Amino acid sequence: MNSDVQIAGDPLAIPHLMPPAPAHPRTVAEFAGLARSVAADRASWAHLVQYDATSRWYHRLRVGPGYEVWLLSWVPGQGSGAHDHGPSSGVLTVLQGELTEITGSTGTPGGARQVLRAGAQRVFAPGYAHEIVNDSLAPAVSLHVYSPGLTEMPMRPSVSAAGAASPAVRDVLAN
Repeated sequence: MNSDVQIAGDPLAIPHLMPPAPAHPRTVAEFAGLARSVAADRASWAHLVQYDATSRWYHRLRVGPGYEVWLLSWVPGQGSGAHDHGPSSGVLTVLQGELTEITGSTGTPGGARQVLRAGAQRVFAPGYAHEIVNDSLAPAVSLHVYSPGLTEMPMRPSVSAAGAASPAVRDVLAN
């Protein structure tokens, strides 16, 4: 008895029968997947991490068509200040340690606080305002994917002063 491969040939050997590989991520899920795959490849980023007690350290890890990937380190007490990402959407992934995200969309005095531990992801739309701080006693490392690439990061007086509900944001479970 003949198999389908013996009769028709191997479909993987005929390129026109295979769907083209995407040039770059196009959906929120694909960008979150890109962040998870970079995070899983610790050998590609761990040796680059530096810690600076005077300012946050960051390194552009990758540039693709329509996106950028940044690696950031945070020593205890460091924070981003309240900001948004202009026209860029993003995926923040905590690689090591823990970070606290502060948002002002709930009206909580000082903003709503959420602790993000290693493996946690946040996905956000353009204009989403937040502040990231390392409230822990250990250094932290995070990965940020922006699409389109980050062209501006407007600072805000305070996240809680933003008042109105921010554009869509959702948690993504990392497994």
